[in-house]
Amino acid sequence: MAPELDAVLADFESAPHAERVLGRTFHRGVLHGHRAVAVIAGIGKTAVAATTTLLIDRYAVERVVLVGAAGGVGAAVSLGDVVVATELVHHDLDARPIFPRYQVPALGAARLATDAALSGLAIAAAQDFVARDAGRSAAVVGGLVLSGDRFMGARAIRGLRRRFPDGLAVEMEGAAVAQVCIEAGTPCAIVRSISDDGDADAFRAFLAEDCGRYAAGIVRRMLAAID
Repeated sequence: MAPELDAVLADFESAPHAERVLGRTFHRGVLHGHRAVAVIAGIGKTAVAATTTLLIDRYAVERVVLVGAAGGVGAAVSLGDVVVATELVHHDLDARPIFPRYQVPALGAARLATDAALSGLAIAAAQDFVARDAGRSAAVVGGLVLSGDRFMGARAIRGLRRRFPDGLAVEMEGAAVAQVCIEAGTPCAIVRSISDDGDADAFRAFLAEDCGRYAAGIVRRMLAAID
């Protein structure tokens, strides 16, 4: 979202070149010594799939990193924690009886893995950010992130806990990014800061106060670790 993009753009070495494509503004430049493209991914799986496809096909990116907020699902996950996805599920995908519930037909799998090396960099970057700059006591965990095209309130999150006992966070985009990247053979990492537990007011407050700091701080450390 805009506060996250603005925080990342402020770290570019000079004003990035902006290009408008299919209703999206892509910002190209040098970020912490690396050629980079920054863009608002969009809300929902269709929007983010289109954005990810453009990044890979038009801009030939070598890695995709999605950063943003998410609702907490795991009982041990709290506001301000960071979840780095090791795998993702479309929690609203159900093509039964043709395919098993949650399975992506084109991939023959329900759980979509992120790139282990890039996700490892993200975990290390988030741990350093939390230790130095988060401004609160927070944890960094890796595991299952759930994606679906709806904002999940507290009652819906309780339902997710029953269906996915190992689920850590829920959001609206990550599984679509992972699916496109798997199909394209492009490494991806999905980094989610826990903004709420189904409370829309808590989400808006976290977005205004913290999301930009989290996004820029974690991306900065990830790029510093890439040769």
